[in-house]
Amino acid sequence: MPILRFRVYWEEDDQIYRDVEILSGSNFMELHQVILKSFDFDSRFSASFFESNDRWQRAREINSEVLVNKKEAPALSMVKTPVTALVQKPDQKFIYVYDPIKQWTFLVELIGVEKEENPKRTYPFVLRKEGIAPSQYGVKGPGHDAMMEIEEKYDLSSEEMAEGFGNEGEDSGESYSEESGNDAY
Repeated sequence: MPILRFRVYWEEDDQIYRDVEILSGSNFMELHQVILKSFDFDSRFSASFFESNDRWQRAREINSEVLVNKKEAPALSMVKTPVTALVQKPDQKFIYVYDPIKQWTFLVELIGVEKEENPKRTYPFVLRKEGIAPSQYGVKGPGHDAMMEIEEKYDLSSEEMAEGFGNEGEDSGESYSEESGNDAY
């Protein structure tokens, strides 16, 4: 079965992205779940995909809370809609919004199609993680004690550094003077 490879950028910083792969028969709910997994988010909140053009403008919505696709409905169901039903071009784009209150927004772009699945992988699959993911509930990274230790290590409050300048590069008293013509440099 063919594999669809998507690159998922965090809207706030395009240097933070994930490459994920899904089977071509997968629905949007499976794509939603692998995106959450790749960014270490939980699945407590609703989400929506939006079809998009090359300028990242939102079009038709595919929502996690809609259960049945109905004609003329404002949104499609993630569970009932296969991803391939809305992939119309080789670089198809979607906007993914998670958590209606926080509005975590990700830009999703189809970057490749593999003819066959890799037998060593279980799909959906997180292929690549680039950059530190945003923290869903707070600060990610070292704890408070570790941050204090880092701040103390690089503390620049000593007397000779009080003005923010050290004495590096200062010469031993010889300097260039236009009057003397002394060129110490």
